[in-house]
Order: sequence, then C-alpha cells, then structure tokens
Amino acid sequence: MSHVKTIAIVDDDPSVRQATSSLIRSLGMQAATFASAEDYLAALGTSAVDCLITDVQMDGIGGVELSQILRDRGNDTPIIFITAFPDERIRERVMAAGAIGFLGKPFEGQMLIDCIETALAA
Repeated sequence: MSHVKTIAIVDDDPSVRQATSSLIRSLGMQAATFASAEDYLAALGTSAVDCLITDVQMDGIGGVELSQILRDRGNDTPIIFITAFPDERIRERVMAAGAIGFLGKPFEGQMLIDCIETALAA
C-alpha cells in the first residue's frame, strides 16, 4: 500500500489556502491547512508532512522564520515559499538555505506542481 503524500499549507489568506488545497487534492494528495505558522508548529508531529508550502509574510511568525525554527529543530521537510511581495534578497536567502521554490503570487498552478514534484523526489 503506497503512502498518500501530505502537503501542509501555511498562509494567512483563506482564499490562498483553499485554492492551494484544491490543487493539492486534485493531484491525489492530502492537504493540511494552517492559518498561521504558530498553528502549524502547534500541530507539528500529529501527522507526517511530506512538503510544506508557506507564505513569506504573515502576522506573527513569517515563513522565513518558520523555516529557521524547523531547521533548528532538525526538521528537514522540503519547503516551498509563496509571497505577494517577491523580494530578491529573501529569495536568495531561502534558496541558499535549501528551499525548493520561491513563487510570487499569483503563480501558475503548474509552477507549484513542478516545485511539489521536485520536493517529493528529493
């Protein structure tokens, strides 16, 4: 029996969470959505996550800080960053730290699918 992949989506925008979740489910995967990094961290360990998609800028803990917290804890889940404010310095920083992708909103669904496939193949 094959393992159904679970993709976690952390974004403070409900419409982005819903659209991204629908795309994930259309690929035959499970989507776990979280309105904040704090919610994601609180749920961490309750189920396996194969890939994390996170917004860069959110109230409280942002995506870049979330990725650092996870790395500090030894969590090496592949991460894809999405943002409405693509900043080249942040892109360079997260990509150098091992991010799978850095996508500006709005992004093409296929771009995200490509990043997910790369993350799951790693």
